[in-house]
Amino acid sequence: MNLPNALKSIGLMATLIYSQTAIASSLEVQKISDSVYALVGEMAQRSPQNLGNNSTHGVVVLKDGVLLIDSGGSYQGAQAIEKAIGSITDKPVKWVVNTGGQDHRWLGNAYFKAKGAVIYAAESAVAYQKAHCEQKLSGMARLIGDDKFKGTQCVYADHTFKEKTTLTLEGETFELYHKGPAHTVGNAFVWMPSTQTAFVGDMVYNERALGIQYTKDVKGWIATFEAMATFNPKTIVPGHGHASDLATAKKDTYDYLVFLRDEVTRILNEGGGMIEAGKIDQSRFNYLKELDAIGAKNALWIFEKLEFE
Repeated sequence: MNLPNALKSIGLMATLIYSQTAIASSLEVQKISDSVYALVGEMAQRSPQNLGNNSTHGVVVLKDGVLLIDSGGSYQGAQAIEKAIGSITDKPVKWVVNTGGQDHRWLGNAYFKAKGAVIYAAESAVAYQKAHCEQKLSGMARLIGDDKFKGTQCVYADHTFKEKTTLTLEGETFELYHKGPAHTVGNAFVWMPSTQTAFVGDMVYNERALGIQYTKDVKGWIATFEAMATFNPKTIVPGHGHASDLATAKKDTYDYLVFLRDEVTRILNEGGGMIEAGKIDQSRFNYLKELDAIGAKNALWIFEKLEFE
């Protein structure tokens, strides 16, 4: 036996095991109830370390299978999600809901589809995904690296709905709603009546500043949030950050949107322009991560939209 080579093999194996564990552990498991969990990803940019899963995902453990809300940012990102679910239950992912068109909501579909999962999404989300497939693939490959991107491809929902559909899965009822745009045009949320839980995807950003660049539709996003809030959820599982109550989601997302809408509207009414919009004082929301990177851009995107309304 060649001892140096054997030691190298052991070292390589240990490195691989450590790497896989580290990637899975980048998704924090937040228990909401005995059957409901949130997998909370990093709030920084997509990276080789998080495999595109800089996002939060919902998990519901049913009698013989798991409902997953959003499949991850890549094929390997989906594997990391499955590994994190494995720390909760040994039941397989049987159903997946994509809550929108952003990459980490659906680029893991290929992995779960190959394992037999059935995928659901709003019609408008799938239309957006198809229109932006190549853009999403190239962008994710650039951010996480070609080696981490292997296996990722555009796979779309098996079943779509326009405004609402109801799923009964192993005796549990889930209502899927598309009420309007949020971060992307096809945003949907999942309402679980028995636990009063809303899985809302990128409609809500907790602890992190949202980005409005895809729709630029601040009025539409506000209306979509208000429609969701009428359910008065006990728990909201957001697209980013930890699961929370409605008051926290309102503070971190809704109040920020209303603030920017009102400030940009004021500037427009006073005859101001994009320079003034870019200088809006957003320090009230300085506690939100990534605000320095995206705050001024949000104001400019909203100005661009409202200027022509």
